[in-house]
Amino acid sequence: MSRIEILPNLCTAANLLLGVMAIAAVFQHHFELSVSLIIIAAVLDRFDGILARRYDAATAFGKEFDSLADLVSFGVAPAFLLYGNMTDKWHPAGLACFAFFTLCGAFRLARFNVTGGGSYFQGVPITIGGSILAVLVILLHNFPAFVIAAGIVASLAMVSTVRIPKI
Repeated sequence: MSRIEILPNLCTAANLLLGVMAIAAVFQHHFELSVSLIIIAAVLDRFDGILARRYDAATAFGKEFDSLADLVSFGVAPAFLLYGNMTDKWHPAGLACFAFFTLCGAFRLARFNVTGGGSYFQGVPITIGGSILAVLVILLHNFPAFVIAAGIVASLAMVSTVRIPKI
């Protein structure tokens, strides 16, 4: 691995660490901190791709590492944030949504790695779906039914076949 290849992978590693820290923040009931960490991870996710393309440092390792980091930061972390915000009455629905969102996010990433390229995304990228879900969990925390609905819609949007232009 050359020195230039290290730059995008450092961004990916930071993305992954922020995702893990976001999960830890939920355990400590620091929900707003968790959202902030997820959003910062999204910014780093954007930079790793930009750096890899700019310096022609895209590698198969980097692609797989990025997907694993994205699953943690934008799949597991936002879904766990949703689950952590559910009241006792809503825990079963929160657990189901946590599992469904994570599964759809993993499917989305696997499909992208296989089909990749092109000028569009198929389905909503997990970075966008997870970031939006995290923000909605905080904004709608007093309305658990809406949070669950948002989680289901975001899950389905990720696995949809809708074409979204890359920018």
